[in-house]
Amino acid sequence: MRAGGKARALRPPAPAGAEAERGPRALPLPENLVLLGEFGRPHGLAGEIRLKSHTGDPKAIASYGPLTGADGRTYLVRHARQASGGQPDLLVVRVEGVATREAAEALNRLRLYAPRDKLGEPEEDEFFLADLVGLRAEGPDGPLGRVVAVPDYGGGDLLEIALPGRRRTALLPFTRDFVPEVDVAGGRLAIAPPEGWLDEDDDER
Repeated sequence: MRAGGKARALRPPAPAGAEAERGPRALPLPENLVLLGEFGRPHGLAGEIRLKSHTGDPKAIASYGPLTGADGRTYLVRHARQASGGQPDLLVVRVEGVATREAAEALNRLRLYAPRDKLGEPEEDEFFLADLVGLRAEGPDGPLGRVVAVPDYGGGDLLEIALPGRRRTALLPFTRDFVPEVDVAGGRLAIAPPEGWLDEDDDER
């Protein structure tokens, strides 16, 4: 791992030159695509839309040119700015050809991808966000759950892990101490959660 004991979920930098439960229908996509972001709810009446960005500089998602949507269409993101609320990876953007609230609403929960070869190779202890989502989270005594997201609320990357039998997901810092091993090829990562991490019964709260 890197000095300081941190691994990083690689949010792709600015370029040098699963199907959502709701929203547009997802189609089969080429395997070489990497998830860069996901549209959210409309913002205002003129076609602006919220966008959760997974790039290193969140606004850099507008620099990649046309992106491939989970519906198989291409989308050009423009005029990105940070949304209110202080969450660094949440933006408000305009999309070429989207000029009404109704058109923006139709994109809610649509994921956006770019070809892997446009992103370069990740360095040691860096991992593309899309490669972490879906991995089995295994503790010292065996499987605990599955990674469903890698959010960043301003304090660094977190693994959001869905746990069998629990309605709520659990968050774990994505650091060397808590995630000593990541095996993307094997579809798993080893976690060492802090004592008491699963003691609370969220379903009774």
